[in-house]
Amino acid sequence: MIEQFVNFVIRPPRAEYNPDQYLWEPEFTLAGRKYKRLDLELTNERSQTLKCSHYVPAVIPENTSLPCVVYCHGNSGCRADANEAAVILLPSNITLFTLDFAGSGLSSGDYVSLGWHEKQDLKCAVSFLRKNKQVSCIGLWGRSMGAVTSLLYGAEDPSIAGMVLDSAFANLYDLMMELVEVYKIRVPKFTVKMAVQYMRCVIQRRAKFDIMDLNVVQFAPKTFIPALFGHASNDMFIQPHHTDHIHQAYAGDKNLIKFEGDHNSPRPQFYYDSVSIFFYNVLHPPQFPSTCTHKLDKYYNLGAFKGAAGTNESLLYEIINGLRAAGTDAGSSSAATASFTNATKSVVELLTERVNQLSVKNDNDLDFLLDENHNLTEMDGNTGECHLEDKSNRQTDECCSYTSSNRESWGRCSSLGGASDGLSSGEQPEIPNHKLKSLTLRALATPLRRVQRKPLAIPKEKNRSLWKRLKKERQQMGENISQRLRLCLQGQARHKRTKSS
Repeated sequence: MIEQFVNFVIRPPRAEYNPDQYLWEPEFTLAGRKYKRLDLELTNERSQTLKCSHYVPAVIPENTSLPCVVYCHGNSGCRADANEAAVILLPSNITLFTLDFAGSGLSSGDYVSLGWHEKQDLKCAVSFLRKNKQVSCIGLWGRSMGAVTSLLYGAEDPSIAGMVLDSAFANLYDLMMELVEVYKIRVPKFTVKMAVQYMRCVIQRRAKFDIMDLNVVQFAPKTFIPALFGHASNDMFIQPHHTDHIHQAYAGDKNLIKFEGDHNSPRPQFYYDSVSIFFYNVLHPPQFPSTCTHKLDKYYNLGAFKGAAGTNESLLYEIINGLRAAGTDAGSSSAATASFTNATKSVVELLTERVNQLSVKNDNDLDFLLDENHNLTEMDGNTGECHLEDKSNRQTDECCSYTSSNRESWGRCSSLGGASDGLSSGEQPEIPNHKLKSLTLRALATPLRRVQRKPLAIPKEKNRSLWKRLKKERQQMGENISQRLRLCLQGQARHKRTKSS
């Protein structure tokens, strides 16, 4: 039994794996950006070979260095354990370096030391990264044995920017005594102490370290690196009080997060979010735009008119194109062939230009903005287009709208219809300023609900039957237009022409 316990400490089951099967591919895409995995070998002070991988962006801007986090795996682990860390760190422009400690994974060596010799392996990795001009500051992320390794090394290297310590033990001797109780080994206490002393000698002879030296909590008051501690509340292998002791004695900036689960359970998303925020604050990664982002940057700050992250730029100009064609020749489909590829005006400017060209000859043309009590209504965004197209040209076979979305809310922008066929582009009617302002507001801004507005000074003689007919017609047309554009924006259907009812 003692021999089994010794092997459990210094010779756990080895994680043998195929890197191409269990690691990220040599070239892969994550969150819309391309990255690559660089495999390399390092040699530690004991002349043992360490298998390592460095995850970096496929293209790094010239004269730019990125921070790096070294992930330290746990007992019986390997560098494949860092796959989840890559998902957390790479989108934040933080590179990831991971290695198989000596005696683990594909690296050489016969025994592990639960952090004592592993800190020398970590030192070898950090020294390699310091020589890389594309690496700025360095952080550490360790779990179980890797957390102990990070803490031991951090006490010697204060230049580390920050550490995440998940499930570290405070004292190896105390941990071994606790495991005897957890696994309910029914022997007297004095016998257990004698057995531990015997194991101490065996481990010192084989693995070349003393288990009494792994009193991790004594290094905590000497370490001033910002640290984020984490521990599962139901961990029975390394109980949560170990992290409590280290956290209490730790001298640097610190924070402690506890979550549901056991020693080997997957960590919750809020924990990963905290880790991401922590490393972002301590490593200060540079922000450079990706190749697919800058084309849409001018649409992200349009006030109430916001484009979704997946919006096609050409589609927005196609909408303006359709509006311009509707205003010049509503019955001709060839009028919408003008190209806006090199347009210099923004979408809002083009939409505003189309609003100024709308045909409003008299006060009655704005009747659709009033409800039955002759007050300005909070109507659906498609109402303006439905009424104007109905009044100006019944043969218009296309109308466009735009639906914007984000993760938190949905908004709708007004659809702008065709102009009167009887007016040329140079003979536009003059619209009173207060009416043009109100119409422009409704065309370009997301409608606000339940907002009281001053009624417009428009005659009160209204035809209720006409109002009901227009109301029913605009609802049907608005639903059709919204459905078509939503499918178009999602890439599920092409922008097709359908005749309005």
